[in-house]
Amino acid sequence: MLKNTVALITGGASGLGRGTVLRFVREGAKVVIADLPASKGQELADQLEKKAIFVPTDVTSEGDVSNALEAAKSNFGKLTAVVNAAGIAIAYKTYNFNKNLPHEYHDFEKVLKVNTIGTFNVIRLAVGVIGKNTPNEDGERGVVINTASVAAYDGQIGQAAYSASKAAIVGMTLPIARDLSKQGIRVVTIAPGLFDTPLLSSLPDKVRNILCKIIPFPQRLGKPDEYAQLAQHIIENPLLNGETIRLDGALRMPS
Repeated sequence: MLKNTVALITGGASGLGRGTVLRFVREGAKVVIADLPASKGQELADQLEKKAIFVPTDVTSEGDVSNALEAAKSNFGKLTAVVNAAGIAIAYKTYNFNKNLPHEYHDFEKVLKVNTIGTFNVIRLAVGVIGKNTPNEDGERGVVINTASVAAYDGQIGQAAYSASKAAIVGMTLPIARDLSKQGIRVVTIAPGLFDTPLLSSLPDKVRNILCKIIPFPQRLGKPDEYAQLAQHIIENPLLNGETIRLDGALRMPS
C-alpha cells in the first residue's frame, strides 16, 4: 500500500505515467500529475477527484517544475516520491546518404533536453522538497524513480538521439543516488522494453505482432500497470537504490 505516499509523476497524463498515476491512487497515494498543458492531465485528475491534481508542466522549465512542487506541498502537505515518466522519441539515421542530409542538430538536442536534462531538472528541484521530510526508522525521506529504456543498451538504427538520452539517465542514476544518500533519498531507474503506450498502439496490428514475436517471454507488449507495479515495489523495498532495472521480458533489440 502507498497510503503515506505523495508522488509527483511527470508525463502522468498518458502511457507509463498514466498507468502509474492510476495504480498509485488505487493503492492509496496522493498524486500530482505533471504534464504539458495540452495533455489530458486535467481530465484524468477530475476522474480521480481529490486524490490527484493536475499541474501543467514542461519538465525543462524550472518555473513549471517549481510550481508543481509547490502544488504538492500546498495540496498534500509534502512530497515523498517522484516518477520521471515524461519523454519524447524520434527516429533518424546519423546521415541520410540518399538525401545527403545529416541528422538534424536541433532534433538531437531536443531529445536530450527533454529526456535527460528534463529528468535531471525535476530531480534537482524535487529532492530539495523531499529532503525536508522527517526520516522513517531507516532514515529514508523519499524515492526518485527515473525512466530509461532498453534502447540505452541496444538501440536500433535511427535511435542515436533516443539511446543517448536514455543511456545518460542510466549513467547518472548511481552518482545521484550517492549524492543523496546522506539525506536518505533513494534513486532507482526502470528501463522498459516494448510497452502498450499510445506510441505503439497507433501501429498496425501486423507491426505490433511482429514486435511481440521478438520478445522471448511473455510474447506481448508490456502493460503500463506492470511498469507502475515495479515503481510501487521500488518505493516499498528500501534496499533498492542506485540501480537500473530492465523490465522487458528478456528482450534484446535487434539492429
